[in-house]
This record gives sequence, C-alpha cells and structure tokens, in this order.
Amino acid sequence: MTWHINLLTLFPEIFPGALGMSLSGRALEKNIWSYAAINIRDFAKDKHQTVDDTPFGGGAGMIIKPDVIEAAVLSLPQAGRKIYMSPRGRVLNQELVQELAKEEALTVLCGRYEGVDQRVLDAQGFEEISVGDYVLSGGEMAALVMMDACIRLLPGVMGNDETAGEESFSDGLLEYPHYTKPAEWTDVTGQVHKVPDVLLSGHHENIRKWRHAQSLALTKARRPDLLGKKQP
Repeated sequence: MTWHINLLTLFPEIFPGALGMSLSGRALEKNIWSYAAINIRDFAKDKHQTVDDTPFGGGAGMIIKPDVIEAAVLSLPQAGRKIYMSPRGRVLNQELVQELAKEEALTVLCGRYEGVDQRVLDAQGFEEISVGDYVLSGGEMAALVMMDACIRLLPGVMGNDETAGEESFSDGLLEYPHYTKPAEWTDVTGQVHKVPDVLLSGHHENIRKWRHAQSLALTKARRPDLLGKKQP
C-alpha cells in the first residue's frame, strides 16, 4: 500500500523539497509513498485568483477564504485524514507520527498570512497539529517535518527495521549516545577520547543495560517531562 499525502498550499513548488533525496527520495521513486501538491489559488473564483481577505473584527494580516479551501478539499479523489498545520494544534510527537504513518491517505492544509477561516476547519473536520511552540511563515515547512518523520517509518524505507525502534522517543526515552571507529580518537587539542569499554566487550546484555541506563540518564537531565511512569 502506498502512503499518500495531499498538500493544499499556495506554494506547491516547495514539495517534495528535501524529501526528494536520500531515504525518502528513494522511497518516493519506489512508490512507497506519494504526494500531490495542490495549489489553493487554482480554486479561487475571481479573475484575480483572490484567496484571502481582511479579518472580521479588525487586526493585522489576511485570512485565507473558506470557500477556496473547501473547493480544494472537494476536488480530491481521496482526502483521508485532514490536518491543518498550526502552532495552536496538538504537538507532534513520536506516538502521533506512528499513528499518521499507518493512515492510507492524509490531506495537509498549509496556511499562510494570518491563517485560515475557522469555519472551513470546522466544516471539513480538520485537526490541528503543531511541530513546536514557535511560529513559521507558513505551514509548508511544518508539513515537511511531519512527512519526514512519517515516511521513515513506512515499511521498506529504512534499511534496518530495528533502527526505528531504538531511536529517541520510540520507548519514551531519549536515545543513548553512539560511537564508531577508531576506538581511540585524539582531537585537535591532543586530548584522547575513548569509546566506553562496555561497547567493546561483545557482551550484548551488558551493552543493552548500558544503553538503557544512558537513555534514562539523558532523559532525566534533558527531558524529565517524558519520564512519567518510567521514572524509578
């Protein structure tokens, strides 16, 4: 099954962007995932292709019109789950990413200006998702972040299926630190840095325990909010 995403945007040329490269790019070529970037402006009803207007009640900026967005949504052969990228939405986390990656189709609305008319969000059943507590110029970059997180979980995208299960947030903890060759590395100041002995031992159970301890320590130090019931 191909994971498909419709992108409602005023700047369709932004896509696929970086997702056309590396793992996600190869997966796109293999049809593991697909996308359609739909220009919202194509659904404007006047000769000037007007998509926005001033907000009722006053205020700065412009609001994207509800009839234009509705027409774009209704043009889709398969809309699937509808998402509006918004800083006021549910914060994207790994649990939600895993949920979205299992959907057959998504429709993602990328806002611009001061946002979109609330009525069409309600009428079309859009859920709002945020990629963090900050504001971007538009929803396109947020959509790319969400897409990347989902695509890498699709079957056949990553070379090692175990990798996704060992990453940060997969078990509620931050990921443990990684090391590679050489076992001893001297930096430009002449200081020698060694790989922890346990990783050179070949004792898999001890390595597993060390990695878990490292993940737990990092989570306590940097993101104690993630611990919840995991905190001893």
